[in-house]
Amino acid sequence: MRIVIAGASGLIGTELTRQLTARGDEVVRLVRGQTAGPGEASWDPASDRLDPAVLANTDAVVNLAGAPISSLPWTRARKAAILRSRVDATTTIVHALAEAPVGVLVNGSAVGFYGSRPGERLTESASAGDGFLAEVVQSWEAAALAAPPATRVVLARTGVVVGNGGAIAPLRLLAKFGAAGPLGSGRQHWPWISLRDEAAALVHLIDHELSGPVNLSGPSPAAASDLIRAVARSLNRPYWLPAPAPLLTLALGEAARELLLADQLQVPQALLESGFRFRDATVADAVAQLGLR
Repeated sequence: MRIVIAGASGLIGTELTRQLTARGDEVVRLVRGQTAGPGEASWDPASDRLDPAVLANTDAVVNLAGAPISSLPWTRARKAAILRSRVDATTTIVHALAEAPVGVLVNGSAVGFYGSRPGERLTESASAGDGFLAEVVQSWEAAALAAPPATRVVLARTGVVVGNGGAIAPLRLLAKFGAAGPLGSGRQHWPWISLRDEAAALVHLIDHELSGPVNLSGPSPAAASDLIRAVARSLNRPYWLPAPAPLLTLALGEAARELLLADQLQVPQALLESGFRFRDATVADAVAQLGLR
């Protein structure tokens, strides 16, 4: 297959590229600025520029582009960039698809769609929640759903990706310095998925006839304390130092409430029903295979 990827240089995009090329697919990476070879194509989402010819003879587009939500603090300018980067990238791809439709667009999305929902089991049929991230994801998904009818659209609602980088990097740093412990109560559900399962799930979405929202999270629920304790244990460091919710909120405001303290028991119902098999069944499995040091 020939697959075009936006955001191929990021944590998920790099692993997705590796898995696709390992099975013999041709990957074309969308890059801003000058290209470095035949495996790259230039685009500029801020200017709505993507030559539809790039999509010629393409089987799938995977869009993972967007400014990281973990860059703090969430100033007004930062929040605008988080929203604009996602909507602009998706809209640029959709405009190119209008002239050169492909079989499937797998578009990035996030568990933030659901907001914080303590006590709820969040399958793909759950309604949108409240908060900044919920608003961002709704706009992001709406931009993707404007793709032409000939293109199957999948919305990959991803949780916390457990890999060497991304959300695990600050947790690893805390643990390494002996400062790991519960964030707030530590009992809030964090939807997690290992990096290798995340990429494999994206490949699965390309290959199988799913459409609409699909939750990308591990098969067994875990609390924030489960993930952070697993990181500390893998580094042979203690898990003991609590960070009370009021202190986190005072320091990080809205970002603390939506990134650290939100309770989201996300269930990968569509993935499981479509026959996807996870390599990492628990959050401890996901952390153990990283070989953290």
